[in-house]
Amino acid sequence: MNRQKLQGLALQGVDTLGYQLDRFGITSKVNRHNLAAYLMHGQKQLEGEWDSLQVRFDLQKARFERLSETVEQRANRLLRPLKQDKKQG
Repeated sequence: MNRQKLQGLALQGVDTLGYQLDRFGITSKVNRHNLAAYLMHGQKQLEGEWDSLQVRFDLQKARFERLSETVEQRANRLLRPLKQDKKQG
């Protein structure tokens, strides 16, 4: 069975389930449209969480780079006199 047939069968099953539940007066909210909306909502929520993680990672990366640059600058200032002494000596 290919993907299209499986997808059609699954959606038909969702429609049938929704019809039966509606027929018994339980709910009319089970259908392929609500299922698609639910899945799209979940997808967008995951995308938002992923974006949030990316921002956090980029922020930490920028902080680390700033810190390493500061450490490098201070080390260079401290080591500059030693390098000059070696050149003169």
